[in-house]
Amino acid sequence: MELINNFSDIFLSVWNQGILGVDIFQILIGIGIFLIFLVFRGIISKVIIKKLEVISKKTTNKLDDTFVSSLEGPARFLPIVIGFFIASYYMSFSLEGREIVDTINRTLITILIFWIIHQIIEPVSYVLSGLDQLLSRELIGWIIKSLKILIFILGLAAVLELWGIKIGPIIAGLGLFGVAVALGAQDLFKNLISGILVLVEKRFKIGDWISVDGVIEGTVEKIGFRSTSIRKFDKSLAIIPNFQFAENAVTNVSETSNWRIRWTITLQYNTTVDQLKKIRDDIEAYINKSEDFNQSLGVAVRIEKFSDSSIDLLVRCFTKSGSWNDWLEVKEKLAIEIKQIVEGNKASFAFPSQSIYIEKK
Repeated sequence: MELINNFSDIFLSVWNQGILGVDIFQILIGIGIFLIFLVFRGIISKVIIKKLEVISKKTTNKLDDTFVSSLEGPARFLPIVIGFFIASYYMSFSLEGREIVDTINRTLITILIFWIIHQIIEPVSYVLSGLDQLLSRELIGWIIKSLKILIFILGLAAVLELWGIKIGPIIAGLGLFGVAVALGAQDLFKNLISGILVLVEKRFKIGDWISVDGVIEGTVEKIGFRSTSIRKFDKSLAIIPNFQFAENAVTNVSETSNWRIRWTITLQYNTTVDQLKKIRDDIEAYINKSEDFNQSLGVAVRIEKFSDSSIDLLVRCFTKSGSWNDWLEVKEKLAIEIKQIVEGNKASFAFPSQSIYIEKK
């Protein structure tokens, strides 16, 4: 009997004393309150958010879709924060326990606030995408990533401050470490700055055909913080450090409005003056009448010079189309026409030759 009484006394003592000054009954009630809010979290996920998704999909504007999708996570986390807050304030903690619980509540609320701010950045990127005349798509992506990283760091710093961890010494230590890293990573920062300049100045974008003097020519596939991926015409992928675009001339071939044709037609020296004039006039007439050429940019068909083994006729003109494939087709048609004109005027093309005179003794 005495054994049972001792067990009963201990059981009641533990029940009343509980944990951190809270009796077990209050803890059970608090757990019940928290579970109710977990059920409410499920309702938010399956009913409210789904309903908002259905409504947003009915609109033509995608901004509301982005908002609903971005805030789904914080919305599910909100009942947990509220449930823990109400459950903790229902229970009577000791002074020390109350301080710990208050810090937990502040931590959860801080996480929720910074999570919402972090998620709102995504819809902001959708708004910024409408400024494509001022900011390139790649630069907007960089800005959004940088903002997300900044929000995460600020949120982490706020949580650490709540738990009494001073971030000042940490920042000072990171600053010294950053100086040391900067001295040893000058190329990295040079590439980073060059990449930002490429995006700000909109020198090229993904999908453009570019030519970097003495470096590479191909199609841009990705513009990164440190390097740019370019697919060469042999289908191999080249990773080019961004500083190359700052230190070398970059030609954006995709921005070509009109392709130029500049040829030197070599004719034999036995070509008469009348033949030269007729060939010149026929080629010029063909270019001026053709729909393939932009005559407003200038057409030049002139006898240029006397070379060692030929009379050189300069042909210079511009195509109407900015397409490279169209340029090749127009060049082919012009080449065939020039050959027909030369042959039709009973003249011949010259080729490099050398006469050797042997002196007889």
